[in-house]
Amino acid sequence: MAGDARATKRRLLDAAIAEFAQHGIAGARVDRIASSAISNKAQIYHYFTNKDGLFDAVLGELAEDTQREAPIDAADLPEYAGRLFDYFVDNPVKDRLAKWYRMESDRAALVDAVTASTNNKLAAITKAQEAGLVSTRLTPVELLATIVHLSALWSSMTPDMSRHAKDIPRERRRQVVVDAVAALLRD
Repeated sequence: MAGDARATKRRLLDAAIAEFAQHGIAGARVDRIASSAISNKAQIYHYFTNKDGLFDAVLGELAEDTQREAPIDAADLPEYAGRLFDYFVDNPVKDRLAKWYRMESDRAALVDAVTASTNNKLAAITKAQEAGLVSTRLTPVELLATIVHLSALWSSMTPDMSRHAKDIPRERRRQVVVDAVAALLRD
C-alpha cells in the first residue's frame, strides 16, 4: 500500500504543477487536479490539508529542484545568473509557477523550502562578500534580488516588448543576463 500512497501523492503533485502553472493559485481547482491525477479531492486534503498546502508542496519541490539544477556559486554570480536563466528557459512550467508565487501568494504565508533556499543563497553571498570575493556595493538581499530578476528578464517581458525581442537568440539573451550581473559586481 505504501507504494500506492507514494504513487497517488506523486500523481497529485504532477497534476497540481500543471494546474497551478496554467491557472495560478486562485484559478486552480482541486476537482481538476484530482481528476487529472485519477484520484479524488479527499486524497488532496489527506496529503496536503488544502489547496494552499498543495501549492506549498509544489513550491517546495520547485525550490529544491532549482537548488539542485542551478546551484549558487557566490564566487561566480554572473554564471549563477546564467544557470538560473537556463533553468527557467528549459523549464517554462517552473518559471510560470515562480511567477504565480510572486503574483498571488499571500506575503505572510512563507513556504519553508523557499525560505530555506533564499536564506542559503543570502548566506553564500554574505560569506563571499566577507571573503572579498564579491563587491559589497550592494547588500546580499539587493544583489540576490537583482540576480534572480535579471535571470527572468526575457521571460517576464510584456507581449509588445517580446515582439521586439523575438529575434534575439537564446545564447545572446543569456549573455545579456551574465554581462548585466558582471556589471553589477564591478566597484
